[in-house]
Amino acid sequence: MNLNRTGRVGALCWLAAAPLFLVASLVTGLRWREPTYSWATHNISDLGNAHCGIWDTTRPRYVCSPWHPLMNTATLATAVLLAVGLLLTWRILGRGPVVRSAQTLLLLAAGGYALAALYPADVDENLHVLGAFLIMGMGNVGLLLAGFAPGSTTLGRWRRLTLTAGLIALAGTTLFAAQQGLAIGVGGMERVAVLPFPLWACCLGVLLAEPSTAPALARVDHGIVVPE
Repeated sequence: MNLNRTGRVGALCWLAAAPLFLVASLVTGLRWREPTYSWATHNISDLGNAHCGIWDTTRPRYVCSPWHPLMNTATLATAVLLAVGLLLTWRILGRGPVVRSAQTLLLLAAGGYALAALYPADVDENLHVLGAFLIMGMGNVGLLLAGFAPGSTTLGRWRRLTLTAGLIALAGTTLFAAQQGLAIGVGGMERVAVLPFPLWACCLGVLLAEPSTAPALARVDHGIVVPE
């Protein structure tokens, strides 16, 4: 798409968010010792816990994350990248109540990443859980809603991608809330609930920046290309 500088920065922010979060998760997890970190058993939040000890009454497990500052910093940076990407592509993605509602819910999800980073689960569990709700609850509803954006909008042009991401995210959220890990463990199911939004944003960042995806008809509204 033929973006101006602002739109291109927004697309690049989206492009960077998921890789940053995933690399930080991997590196932080590799620093665990006795026990080693398990993506199937441990929650994402365990990577950011500030203290060592037995954690979680539902699934008691020993948590000790030496590099938790890295994970929390990366999660906060992910929140900023997702939010900035949303704001800088706000008008590019289209207009109308469905698009705006989806964008608002996704912006709340970005705020959820910030809450989860600033308030680790063992520091302020209530605010951390609120952050998780904004990500897995409000954000995933927003992601599914984005899949119903009108086909005439830029967002609506990638309906299949968005609907697929939204359905997977909500299924993961439901199963994680029920503590059902199926074949991938409860920790793995949490990732099914959390990762679709940043991965979808990463894919959309690529698609928005790709010149071949430019709409046949477009107009410039205050310097930003918006589909007719």
